[in-house]
Amino acid sequence: MPLTDVAIRKHKKPTKAVKMTDGKGLYLEVRPTGAKLWRYRYRLPDKHGMVREYLFAGGEYVQAPSGETKEQATARIEGARLTLEEARVKRAEWRGLVKQGIHPVHQQRVRRAEIIAAGANTFEAVAKRWIEKKGSKWTQRNRVRIERTLAREVYPGIGNIPIKSVSAGAPTMAVLIRQWCYRIFNHAIANLLLGTNPAAGEIRDAVQPPKTRNHPALTPNDIPVRMERLKGYKGERTTVIALRLLLLTFVRSVELRGAEWAEFDLSEKLWRIPASRMKMRSPHLVPLSDQAVALLRELQKIRGEQRGYLFPNSKTAGQYMASTTLNAALVRLGYKYKFSPHGFRATASTMLNELGFRPDWIERQLAHKPRDAVRAIYNRAEHLQERMQMMQQWADVLDGLAKSDKKVIAGRFGKAA
Repeated sequence: MPLTDVAIRKHKKPTKAVKMTDGKGLYLEVRPTGAKLWRYRYRLPDKHGMVREYLFAGGEYVQAPSGETKEQATARIEGARLTLEEARVKRAEWRGLVKQGIHPVHQQRVRRAEIIAAGANTFEAVAKRWIEKKGSKWTQRNRVRIERTLAREVYPGIGNIPIKSVSAGAPTMAVLIRQWCYRIFNHAIANLLLGTNPAAGEIRDAVQPPKTRNHPALTPNDIPVRMERLKGYKGERTTVIALRLLLLTFVRSVELRGAEWAEFDLSEKLWRIPASRMKMRSPHLVPLSDQAVALLRELQKIRGEQRGYLFPNSKTAGQYMASTTLNAALVRLGYKYKFSPHGFRATASTMLNELGFRPDWIERQLAHKPRDAVRAIYNRAEHLQERMQMMQQWADVLDGLAKSDKKVIAGRFGKAA
């Protein structure tokens, strides 16, 4: 007679192991300890062709917990803790294997190996192996950015899912994440962990970057207003210094925020940015005006030391100032949707060209890489003296504009508005 849950529950602990038969090879072994274990008896030929009887340990009997989720049930079944009905479903699977000449225990071992492999090949595990393999070719800043973004935006959702089980499923960041995931899946394919790339095809078209909002450069008439607003800024003095240095040096925001004291020689009035921190992967020389040096010396007094980052992150030890700090400061100064830290570069480029400086000097100061490789090598230190003079004149012009000197505005940039 087939088993019932009532009969199983009412069965008392025996003094020795007993069998409660359900039929078709399935029975429950009840032990004196109270353990109730599923067993499946079947027959298959051995390696000599002789039919033999085998016994397969199918797991432990349990009653289905109330309120159990589908995920919890799946995990329980994977752990071979089966209800009566689940054991009967498994029996049908085992019988099917036996008909194919396959021992259920062999299939069980294969399944366990797959589970172990899946655990070792989750999306997060594969992603970290991809970073370890490719990361040596990236800048440290880019590697940290990728690692942090994946940890924050991707791993919480699909990190612990076996990579072969992942399916296609801040807009600008979404594009970057898709690109990184696409490369991670390709890495999995190359290592025979996956057949197709779920980040390819339609999902590529579904994730589109937002239209770029161009922040215009400041005009000569905007400079006095900006300088006046900076004087009244109620935030950190170091933030004001950073914003002023951006306009004086017109480097990229990340190049200033990640600057370290070891890169500066204030006596020579030079800032040497290593290639590892530059967008074009080429070292960059930044001549420093007297005004820039004065700000840096003021910053030294505020910091009280000359090591590490010029602008350390106040919230995260070992990191430099976040880009949001400067963006938030510009918003507080009234430049929301009107200007960004990158706009300082456009401001300097526009105004220096209007002042009549040679385009080559300006482009070199902006660290724009020449298309000609030979010329790029030649240009590394080319016109350094001229650029030093240009940067000093640029700082002097800014000072004149800050004082609302009408002669500077009209004489150098045409009629005052």
